[in-house]
Amino acid sequence: MNKDLITALAECAAACNYCAVSCLQEDDVKMMERCIRLDLDCAAICKMALDYVSRDSTFSREVLDLCARVCRECGAECEKHSHMEHCRMCAEACRRCEQACQQA
Repeated sequence: MNKDLITALAECAAACNYCAVSCLQEDDVKMMERCIRLDLDCAAICKMALDYVSRDSTFSREVLDLCARVCRECGAECEKHSHMEHCRMCAEACRRCEQACQQA
């Protein structure tokens, strides 16, 4: 089992959930709508990928490819709001996870 991948997936899911909740507390929540939606999608696919990878599923590669794509989109959106610490941290976690998924 790839421990670095497992760690990256778990950390990204947590960072995305934290970012989504933090975005909901911002003054202009409407401006953060795309970020929140991508955060939730990214957290969900990271958790799903974690399940598939941990049981060595036949479909792990396909799930990891989708996870990398969602992480890339979420990271790019969060980078637009990197002046907010939660978005900066989320973007970094997404980039690490994207790379880990691609290298797995």
